[in-house]
Amino acid sequence: MSNNKGSKLRKLDPYIKREKELYEYPLPSREFILKILNEQGIPVTELALHGLLDIEQEEKETFSRRLSAMMREGQIMCNRKGYIYVVEKLDLVKGKVQGHADGFGFLISDGDATDLFLSPKEMRKVLHGDIVMVRDVGTDRRGRREGTIVEVLERVVKQLVGRLHIEYGILSVTAENKKISQDVLIPKEESLNARAGQVVTVEIIQQPHKNAQPIGRIVEILGDYTAPGMEIEIALRKHDLPYKFTRKVEKFSAKLPKRVLKKDLSGREDICHLPLVTIDGEAARDFDDAVYCEREGKGYKLYVAIADVSHYVRPSDVLDQEALNRGNSVYFPRRVIPMLPEALSNGLCSLNPQVERLCMVCEMSIDIDGYFNSYRFYPAVMRSHVRFTYNQVAEIISNPKGEVAKQHTNIVGHIQLLYKLYKVLLRARKRRGAIDFETIETQMIFNELDKIEQILPVQRNDAHRLIEECMLAANVCASGFLQENKQPTVYRIHEGPTLEKLDALRNFLKEFGLQLGGKSDPHAKDYVKALEKIKDRPDAQLLQTVMLRSLRQAVYSPDNTGHFGLAYESYTHFTSPIRRYPDLLVHRAIKAALNGTTYSPGNWHELGKHCSQTERRADEAGRDVESWLKCFYMQDRIGECFGGVISGVTGFGLFVALDGVYVEGLVHISDLAKDYFHFDSVKHMLIGERGGERYRLGDRMRVKIVRVDLESSKIDFIPAGKNE
Repeated sequence: MSNNKGSKLRKLDPYIKREKELYEYPLPSREFILKILNEQGIPVTELALHGLLDIEQEEKETFSRRLSAMMREGQIMCNRKGYIYVVEKLDLVKGKVQGHADGFGFLISDGDATDLFLSPKEMRKVLHGDIVMVRDVGTDRRGRREGTIVEVLERVVKQLVGRLHIEYGILSVTAENKKISQDVLIPKEESLNARAGQVVTVEIIQQPHKNAQPIGRIVEILGDYTAPGMEIEIALRKHDLPYKFTRKVEKFSAKLPKRVLKKDLSGREDICHLPLVTIDGEAARDFDDAVYCEREGKGYKLYVAIADVSHYVRPSDVLDQEALNRGNSVYFPRRVIPMLPEALSNGLCSLNPQVERLCMVCEMSIDIDGYFNSYRFYPAVMRSHVRFTYNQVAEIISNPKGEVAKQHTNIVGHIQLLYKLYKVLLRARKRRGAIDFETIETQMIFNELDKIEQILPVQRNDAHRLIEECMLAANVCASGFLQENKQPTVYRIHEGPTLEKLDALRNFLKEFGLQLGGKSDPHAKDYVKALEKIKDRPDAQLLQTVMLRSLRQAVYSPDNTGHFGLAYESYTHFTSPIRRYPDLLVHRAIKAALNGTTYSPGNWHELGKHCSQTERRADEAGRDVESWLKCFYMQDRIGECFGGVISGVTGFGLFVALDGVYVEGLVHISDLAKDYFHFDSVKHMLIGERGGERYRLGDRMRVKIVRVDLESSKIDFIPAGKNE
């Protein structure tokens, strides 16, 4: 193939050196193609571009692929007559479609452009998640910037899960994802003889356009909507969670050894003699971490041993590709979707008791004030001496002469020393100013028919907190080690509130005669001081909730901006590589630093975004399942009255969390007292126009359950009467 040495124009490409390094037969760079198109001043055909850039016959196919890639990424577009346009000159905005259950949507811009409203008419052309080019067409009647779709760059939705409806002989599927508001038509011959009301998986065979609904074929019948476990099957498909390991992965994992091999011990320290223990929940089966503490002078030496997943999951192998795709394990009530196959997650990598396991150790010297004198990382082989549960350790701490302690007399002293270290680390945490919001987590108790019997609050004890502080310590040291060695990695970052949210919070607190310190740049300590002031107030829950909602979400990023909530200047995730891909990346980076090399898995920013996205995906799927189960639990309680707390205030009503059952529902604004209510977003309240009645976040309210909708996972309340 020619490399066009004779082309004078192509020699002017400023990126030709880069292209030659990447490709044996380099083409004009994207930047140069855009420059040539801009210089023409008018759109040109691909054929004309061949002439302008001296594209030879044998290069045409590869050049077309480059143009297609540029179209997918929104740099250029091609009209029906074959003319190529530079998108920037068309004043188009590229972004992702975000649908709404009511039929309209928004264009979420890729860049700095304002997000645009998409009318129901525009949304008929696309599905939620599609990548499109949109033209800003001005402001609609409500003052929103509005867009019209010019080009669909990528159809994202290939499959969806939903319920089959049959009306007048016409088959259609309503998506479980309510952001997809269009029903999918199903030809009878593509129905697999599914029955009306059944949950099915649909493959889209014809995407929507302005004059036609999407058409699909049923590829899987999941069963009846209320069948046990159906809520999880729906969530897996709705959120596109990988839940089956490929045959390649299964074959690969089947070849793994069942135990640690002698050849794997090379270059590792042997710490099998240390009485390391795992401390986890009763239902846990994948044990990432083990701990041990001993005295070192007046201070402590803490060992945190973490499963060495990176020894078995190598960069770019089939296990690594699958783990990257999943991003993390997903935990549902009664079911786990693991990031790694069971042979690793519950077997070879899990720190099961009384067996040798490969690990990465963080060994820390900590003084009596909780400061780190030194730390080091190294690969080792270990043996967990006991598998403890949180409740067992809590019992040993509270009753060192009790039954559990008697069963483990040789370990009790180590547990007590760990507890003393925990108290030291806790004081250091308070001195540092880390925020500790009191939130209620719940646990669902199921009967033998897989139906919820009870919803109970999860009681965190000192054993939970002990392990948490040990893990925080190891994570901080991992972050410091990688920084010291100038090793790129993904940090766990948590930025402080935006200026907009900070202003709203300050204005809200003023209403209660309170202030948040720190002026325009508050620190975690300022939040802690405010929380300390309000803890004994009757409205403490309200104030804490508003403060919590002012903070941003923690994410993964190679740009270390610190962790606001934990009050760390540098923090990463090292302690859970069995269930979190970022931890696996951190382990590889630590090993590279120990070996004097640099770990380069690709674009760190893209990896951080991907891991943050898979974490959000798992959280959303978990919330969906929990909401459905709570609805199912409450469906037989229509007509009953409960006391509760207003947990959310919106322009359309109030969300109320019920006492005792930990279930939330909506009181629609139209069901409040006979008045017109207006939403005050600063004060988090609805205020009656005439009567002045107020409903504020955190207020108590007594409500009656009037409707439970399993399909939308929503519960509706009305205010209860005085005698109800």
